Amino acid sequence: MIRGARQVGKTFLVRQCARSAFDDLIEVDFENERDVAGYFEKAEISATVKLLEAHYGRSIRPGATLLFLDEIQAAPGVLARLRYFHEQLPSLHVVATGSLLEFVLEEHDFSMPVGRIEYMHLGPMKFTEFLNAAGDRGLASLMKDYILDEELPPGIHRRLVDRLKEFIVVGGMPESMCRYVDTGDHLASDRARQSILQTFTDDFAKYGEKVNRRHLLAAFQSLPRLIGQKLKYVNISREIRAADLDRALHMLELARLCYRVRHTAARGLPLGADVNPRVFKPISLDTGLVLSTLGLDAADLETADLMLTNAGAVCEQFVGQHLFYRQSMYTQPELHYWVREQPSSSAEVDYVISVGSHIVPIEVKAGKTGTLRSLHQFMINHESPLAVRFNLDLPSLTEAEGMLPTGEKYSYPLLSLPLYLVEQTQSLAASVIAQLSEIGSGPD
Repeated sequence: MIRGARQVGKTFLVRQCARSAFDDLIEVDFENERDVAGYFEKAEISATVKLLEAHYGRSIRPGATLLFLDEIQAAPGVLARLRYFHEQLPSLHVVATGSLLEFVLEEHDFSMPVGRIEYMHLGPMKFTEFLNAAGDRGLASLMKDYILDEELPPGIHRRLVDRLKEFIVVGGMPESMCRYVDTGDHLASDRARQSILQTFTDDFAKYGEKVNRRHLLAAFQSLPRLIGQKLKYVNISREIRAADLDRALHMLELARLCYRVRHTAARGLPLGADVNPRVFKPISLDTGLVLSTLGLDAADLETADLMLTNAGAVCEQFVGQHLFYRQSMYTQPELHYWVREQPSSSAEVDYVISVGSHIVPIEVKAGKTGTLRSLHQFMINHESPLAVRFNLDLPSLTEAEGMLPTGEKYSYPLLSLPLYLVEQTQSLAASVIAQLSEIGSGPD
């Protein structure tokens, strides 16, 4: 079962898979063929298969046919029946998708087939996928195989920064990217994004009666200007109750149109075991959608410093959407940050991830420079072997210097990476930690 927001390419990928790996594809769209759901009520899966064969006029052959159940959230009862495909007809390949599937999974009143369904989580396309789509496969390959000891020539670095800025505007939604790659026209790409945004808001009517559409719109339209900030509901609306806005935000999160980056005290692993659920900051689904929601088009961005748009939050969004889906597609995505709120001594680290058995803090800077005061505070209070900073400079590994409350100086290893290497965060950090461990180095 593929889980992900609408328009991220779930249906397209299933059809591509069918073309390359199967002889035939039987596609059931439960939103447009609601009567077909009744076929799945039969006690024996063989009877369901016979009805499907009669309905579509084609044979279903295990091993040769892919049975595709699209928009399965429109037929919740079918979810409960999926286990019997595994138990009674295990040689038949079945894949299901659903854009608003999370609503059903949260509120279902039937027994889910635990251990019988494998979930895959799909987000927007990533920067390296943009490079491949745009014909820059050499750059994509260079990034994939990059190791820290290799020097990146200035020309390659500038080319990647330019491509990065294009990606941030175009975003990772497949339709927007396809329009831009095919035409080189930012306006065509923006029209695709505006259409996607309209589709999202049209879907609000499907969110059920438990949330007001006006509340959904208020939360959805406010998200882009709240990226990177601890969420305070008053910043969304002073007229709507916090409880109602929280419900609206929860529904948007279920639809995967936004994510809550939750605060963790980062005292140990897993990071999710040490969270404060009331302290979080939102990130959106995609950079391109963020800029379009803010009303910025390519012409506006050409006359402004793109990386500083919305006080640099667009860079935090770029890093966040990649880190959120950094793990295996079979792993439930999540992301955390760290904040300490004390009078005259507050500090916040943009993201915190686990690398093996270690906790690694991450700061995002829009340009080549920026203070690291919050990172210093985190490293003083946590046993982290490495800190990571993203900016627009070339990669480097240095010793960052901070100051202890006693006035003594201390240092720690700081891995600086250009924003375009965000997909290599896990592997590069792991490599550096291993090297430091071998030479017996670490935080002073």
